Amino acid sequence: MKTDRPKNLNLMQIRLPLPGFVSILHRISGALLFLALPLLLSLFQRSLADPESFAELRDGLAGPLPKLVMLGLLWAWLHHFFAGLRFLALDLHWGIGLVAARRTSWAVLALSLGLFLALGASLW
Repeated sequence: MKTDRPKNLNLMQIRLPLPGFVSILHRISGALLFLALPLLLSLFQRSLADPESFAELRDGLAGPLPKLVMLGLLWAWLHHFFAGLRFLALDLHWGIGLVAARRTSWAVLALSLGLFLALGASLW
């Protein structure tokens, strides 16, 4: 039996379906949140130390670069949250069909990006 399968896959040429794209973004956002956790915990600890350190931290995070980092973490949290709910539903065998999987993937993207834009605009 001869197959015409490629021996070396070019990952840049593979068209990923939307649920696969959401899954990869879920993993990326989870890794980003995990790596940012020590930074976030240290910022939280500094903010609770005393009023002076809170004021210093607030002034330090007012610049454009820290705001972009915080906005990136906001997107990561929102996407990871909604995609995680989608994966919990898939574990319970809800929305396993092709049409439902595509709809829930669009819902994850719409909810995470919509809330990101709304919250990001109010925080900027």
